[in-house]
Amino acid sequence: MEVGLFPNPLRPGIGLRPRREGQRPLLPQHARHCPVLEAGSAVGFLVHPPLAEKETFQIGYEGEGRYQLVYSVNTKGSKWEPIFTVTYLLPMGGIGATKREIKMHIQDTPQTREIAHLMPAMFISQDDLGTPAGAVTLRGAWNFQTPQGWDTVYTPVFNMIERPLAPMLVIRVETDWHVHDSEFRYVLQPGETISASHSMPIGQVIFVPREEITFRDGTEEEIAARHQSAQAFYDEKAGMKVKTPYGLEYSPHYQNTSRQKKVTTKPRGGDAAGDPTA
Repeated sequence: MEVGLFPNPLRPGIGLRPRREGQRPLLPQHARHCPVLEAGSAVGFLVHPPLAEKETFQIGYEGEGRYQLVYSVNTKGSKWEPIFTVTYLLPMGGIGATKREIKMHIQDTPQTREIAHLMPAMFISQDDLGTPAGAVTLRGAWNFQTPQGWDTVYTPVFNMIERPLAPMLVIRVETDWHVHDSEFRYVLQPGETISASHSMPIGQVIFVPREEITFRDGTEEEIAARHQSAQAFYDEKAGMKVKTPYGLEYSPHYQNTSRQKKVTTKPRGGDAAGDPTA
């Protein structure tokens, strides 16, 4: 399958390309020996913000319809220096216009203030603030166009368990015909902030076919075959134990079997099918 890859139209070419990644550095070490966990993490592709290496921003929800976005740079590699702060004041009751106040942390000139007016829209969807209360929509560096009959599902990063972790609204878009910019809709509590940097993904995308799924009951023969297959798998797994230098025991049987099946079922032309970065 081939997926079209398009840059953020407001900041084209800035930000890491989508990629698969099965590792989560902050998980316990024994998770490194759990192939099904890594396979779950590697579902779809990680999406990063449209930021260069020396840029970062954070946006916080202060409650009562008040949000604050701070854009910072680290040009000398020693410390982060804020460039501007934008405060959003949503109308009470949802009636009226959103007020926006800009504070410059560098020399306030017409040019720098114009940049401060334009840049926030590259990082967040300003019109989505507060829907629902505390909602913040982060924009991705890359957008997708799927083949006919395929959708894109936008999710938080799988298996990121560090706290605090803001919940995210998962959406599914028919990206084979609808031109949709990658957006990740987090919901903050009053006092919470969410940060973005060049190397930190802000979400994950999965490509799924738009087709109906039906269930059928397994036959008695199929049920018996499953029991036999399960017993054979666990017997072989028990006889293939490996001990790590730290004393942890695990069995690589599932991982080895999975790799063998991938080799025997690999399509002609390599394994780039389904990888939009290939």
